[in-house]
Amino acid sequence: MNKVEKINNHLPELSIVVPVFNEDSNIDKLFTEVKNVVENQLKCTFEMIFVDDGSKDRSWPSINCLADDNPEVRGLRFSRNFGHQYALKAGLDAAIGMAVISMDADLQHPPALIADFYKAWKKGYDVVFARRTDTVGAGILKKFTSRLFYTLVNRISDTKIEDGVSDYRLLDRKVVEELKNMNEYFLFFRGMVQWTGFKSKYIDYIADKRFSGKSKYTLKKMFALALNGIMSFSVKPLRIATIAGVLISLFSFAYIVYALVAKFVLHNALTGWTSILISVLFLGGIQLITIGILGEYIGKMFIEIKKRPKYIISEKRERPIQ
Repeated sequence: MNKVEKINNHLPELSIVVPVFNEDSNIDKLFTEVKNVVENQLKCTFEMIFVDDGSKDRSWPSINCLADDNPEVRGLRFSRNFGHQYALKAGLDAAIGMAVISMDADLQHPPALIADFYKAWKKGYDVVFARRTDTVGAGILKKFTSRLFYTLVNRISDTKIEDGVSDYRLLDRKVVEELKNMNEYFLFFRGMVQWTGFKSKYIDYIADKRFSGKSKYTLKKMFALALNGIMSFSVKPLRIATIAGVLISLFSFAYIVYALVAKFVLHNALTGWTSILISVLFLGGIQLITIGILGEYIGKMFIEIKKRPKYIISEKRERPIQ
């Protein structure tokens, strides 16, 4: 038995990472269901890492109370709210299992699916994605914005993401190590995992209703996530701006030729403010959009070069020393 095998024998087989933001009423229920699946169906060792993303309710005391009675529970508490993707990053950094499963705390990700993840992983898949086909009780607006999110990302980004794929997935240890080596500040794990190119499988499921509380992913946050996904994996917005600039320049050149001919050859040029106003507004709008796109990329570069930490952990709750 080599050194790596000796170390692996003391590691939990599964690490389950759960970002938490004001989910006090869901934590105990989630852990009970996950533990039931892992211990009774899979019969493997596991750890469950709750990452408190600056919650304002009693989420952190609940995590500590759970850890008092369950040595499988670990907790990380951020100094403030850094965001869902950064909570995932902290969980991946801390996880020591041979495979890592990430899931939300609201129980819309059914814990029963963990058994299917595990079986697919044992068959040799390095990444197992949960692909949502529907959501119980979801309204038309929610479904529309979700579909719009994936359509927008896939149309503009160079990395394709399956419709309905979220952050509920299993990652083999070697995939986790690759993700830990990616040091970009603006995180978009749905694209980052796809980008690695490891052998993957999709498992379809119907998302349950939220067990308790309200969704933390507002329309604004979804838009920001889509923007990060597009700009982290593609320069197509810059290309679109360039193509638009070329087309408008050609149109403008043709219009200049027409104006000169109308003035000096046909002698039928009419003075008026309508055409001038339309031209100025149209060109001005295109210029502002282009400057805005450039500004987004430059702003992200400005933040990246600061090399600030992606998150700050103020407290930890580790398993008791055996």
